[in-house]
Amino acid sequence: MGLKVNWRELMANLDMTIPASLKKALDAEVQRTKGTRSSIVTAALSQYLGVPVHTLFQISISGALVAGVYDKEVSVESILQHGDFGLGTFANLDGEMVVLDGRVYQVQGTGHVSEATPNAGAPFAVVTRFSPQTDVEIESVASFEDLKGRCDKFRNSGNIFYAIRLDGHFSRVRTRAVNPPRPGTRLVDAAKMQSEFNFTDIEGTLVGLWSPGFSSAFSISGYHFHFLSSDRQHGGHLLDVEAGPLRLKVEALTDFHLALPESEAFLKADLSKNSAEELAYAEQAH
Repeated sequence: MGLKVNWRELMANLDMTIPASLKKALDAEVQRTKGTRSSIVTAALSQYLGVPVHTLFQISISGALVAGVYDKEVSVESILQHGDFGLGTFANLDGEMVVLDGRVYQVQGTGHVSEATPNAGAPFAVVTRFSPQTDVEIESVASFEDLKGRCDKFRNSGNIFYAIRLDGHFSRVRTRAVNPPRPGTRLVDAAKMQSEFNFTDIEGTLVGLWSPGFSSAFSISGYHFHFLSSDRQHGGHLLDVEAGPLRLKVEALTDFHLALPESEAFLKADLSKNSAEELAYAEQAH
């Protein structure tokens, strides 16, 4: 006997009839993995149809930013061809990038937030087509460290990447946004000229990525969050937070693609140095 079910996904709805035995097996898998119907159906269809999901796409490497290589490498239009969720920065380090629900937002050092135009340039971005396997509500968090501890519970490996989204009410958010430095300024020096913002009692979203330690050679290891308010008027790179309860969605990313720039600045830059320490300072400086 068939059973008709509706599965709501991020970008589309599927309305079909499946045997009751498959429906029973699907529900059992949801309980076992603490996932959602959408995530399990997405994984099954991806494998059957040969369409990749759970893929992280990165443009350039973090070491290039550290070395002061931050001209336009790709356009926003190109970034959205590879993902609808993620973060990055803009050409000339003109603010923080937030990619959410298929739109790209620019949080500038002035505090101004706008939707980026398709031809806006970026030297670095990391995006995925967000398809979370976990969708839960977590209790209030008292700090950034507390937030990381809560998210840790939904990571079962230290050797793959994770995309993390948190929605809800934020009683306190502290963010920063970089200001355009002089050309060639190293990231650690550019971070000293950043602007900081404090928001209270605000609705919004945290767009985050967790990257394993080995990725420090080419990316930003650990947690990296950008904030965007629900009215799209406030945001930035997250420095501290107090919020909750929050709706937490997590996707494990097991496929990684890296696109290296072909610009003269990138090809001639000395990227052989270990930039992890400078990058960590730039990410946490305030």
